[in-house]
Amino acid sequence: MSEAARNLMALLIVVMIGVLAWNVLTMPDHRSTGQRVGDAIDALPNVGRASSELHDQTPGERLGDSIKNAGQKVKDQTAN
Repeated sequence: MSEAARNLMALLIVVMIGVLAWNVLTMPDHRSTGQRVGDAIDALPNVGRASSELHDQTPGERLGDSIKNAGQKVKDQTAN
């Protein structure tokens, strides 16, 4: 197999992984109402997070929220 063919194959694999990742991160939220309410109850100590659990969110949005919350926890713990 020539180097050009290997490069093309690698590029196609990277593109396929990117498309699959995008599809996973933008999937609709399929949680039932009971699951959403349960998640909101679990997050009740943090009212802002609890209210966000009731909305439709893609996995990408949920991941972004989790990263933001983790950053806020680190910020709060290092401020003391």
